Amino acid sequence: MNPLIDDRLAELLFRSLRLGDLADLPAFADHDPETFRLYVDACRKVGRQVLWPTYPTTDAEPPTLQDGRVTLHPETLRGFEHVRELGVIAATRPEAVGGQQLPLAVATLAHAYLMAGNLSTAGLAWLTTGAAHLIEAFGEDALKATFLAPMMSGRWTGTMALTEPHAGSSLGDLTTSATDAGDGSYRIRGAKIFISGGDHDASENVVHLVLARIEGAPDGVKGISLFAVPQRRPAAFGPNAADGPLEPNDVHVAGLIHKIGWRALPSLALSFGDEDDCRGWLIGAPHRGLPQMFQMMNEARIGVGVTAAATASVAYHEALAYARDRTQGRALGAKGGDQVAIIEHPDVRRMLLRMKAIVDGSLALSVATARFSDLAANGPEAERDRAHAILDLLTPITKSFPAEFGYEANVLAVQIHGGYGYSSEYVPEALLRDQKLNSIHEGTTQIQALDLLGRKVVAGGGAALRALNETIEAAIADARKASVDEAIIAPLEAALGEVGKLTMELGMKGAGGDLDGMLGHGVDYLTLFSIVVIAWQHLCLATTARSEDSDFHRGLVQSARYWAATELPRVALLAERCRVDRSYLELDPSWL
Repeated sequence: MNPLIDDRLAELLFRSLRLGDLADLPAFADHDPETFRLYVDACRKVGRQVLWPTYPTTDAEPPTLQDGRVTLHPETLRGFEHVRELGVIAATRPEAVGGQQLPLAVATLAHAYLMAGNLSTAGLAWLTTGAAHLIEAFGEDALKATFLAPMMSGRWTGTMALTEPHAGSSLGDLTTSATDAGDGSYRIRGAKIFISGGDHDASENVVHLVLARIEGAPDGVKGISLFAVPQRRPAAFGPNAADGPLEPNDVHVAGLIHKIGWRALPSLALSFGDEDDCRGWLIGAPHRGLPQMFQMMNEARIGVGVTAAATASVAYHEALAYARDRTQGRALGAKGGDQVAIIEHPDVRRMLLRMKAIVDGSLALSVATARFSDLAANGPEAERDRAHAILDLLTPITKSFPAEFGYEANVLAVQIHGGYGYSSEYVPEALLRDQKLNSIHEGTTQIQALDLLGRKVVAGGGAALRALNETIEAAIADARKASVDEAIIAPLEAALGEVGKLTMELGMKGAGGDLDGMLGHGVDYLTLFSIVVIAWQHLCLATTARSEDSDFHRGLVQSARYWAATELPRVALLAERCRVDRSYLELDPSWL
């Protein structure tokens, strides 16, 4: 069976990122390194033994829509029940709301196995975690008493209902309205699209977190509010609301979207208030919906990153097993003889090493970023601001690098399988379809680039970038003490300097009013920044691996050498493109 995630890598990340030390923080004092490992192991077993065997079937037989209701595949229902029983939805939430109060870094490492096993099934839990956390963070006591317990347990699930057919990512243009009903609720009216998990039969109710505009609110993003809109509303609010009667809330499925990937998780068009009887309850202050939603979005972006890493990891292990078993051709220079396994061909090894470098770097970055999130929220007071600044920089990279480069890894898996890879007989084509969504949802790659360059690196006069530089420089010093090959270290030092220099130049362009000059090559900037950050992660892995002598550890060092030799030289080229290329900035659309 496909291991999904390399257990040796997971254990090395656990040790090298000192995840066990998080138990020393007061927030996690009820845990110890052993309970952390037990949770990772429980998720590993469910991912491999329960979810992964269901993946081909649930991909081939997606949900159906009949009489306005969505029916999931029975295997999805069975898998979600296992995920729910693990306590995945509330894994990182406080015990006071029914959670396990685990560090996000531990949960991220553990949940990688679930997303690798069947991301559509695990995605139902992931969506509910984000929605419930918003109610926990900003909802009034009555909302918390009504919604949190059934959502945290998985009796009710949750969604994010942001996108509208005409607006896409331009949330300031949304038109869903909210009218004060005078009884503590609002009448919601509008339409949303691409709502994952918006209706299904895996739970008793679905709670939508809906962005809408209260009548008379300011235009644009400053006038957006956030509402809890259950598919079926309870007759009374309170701790036992889920045990009482539920009545329809005028939320209707307008269409089931047929997707190329994530097929087992329904994506829907929803209509609210067709009969003027859709009730929603304001979460937090009016007109503060977008900042509140971004709390969930930032956590979701780390979730997308680890999902993308996991999807690439499954494809890598499929390709590796196939390359070891598939015989074709002879070794270079051989004259006759038996066919050899295709892993003996240099170009197949090139593709496998590239996949490995992408997967190892992506998984390491996802868990490392989650650890900075833990420190920003729960670390020593004196260290929280610094951790938060680094977290802000790493989040758009964590979301976009595993998605973009992970897609390349998935393409290579298809290539290694050859003609079989292009067929549905083998799973790489399905994994390729799944992977593509990760560069789109929770903010496209271009949005991540604008966030990184337009906000994060220039905030506080570049304080976050300085903090990250210091962290990477400390890793370089540790690597030299461990006698890591200078061919891995020196290119990273040079590239790190290039990032700092380019950032200053682009920031000056922006300050001078040349926003196109600053942001026009935002994705190139994001790419080169990502290459450097992944080189840092590979350096950390190589430093840890130097203390061991095994094929696995030698492979980590070789991945670091590969990244330094093939990717870091691209940083200077991309930086020069950011400085001088205006080919598409000056392009008249009529020329196309």
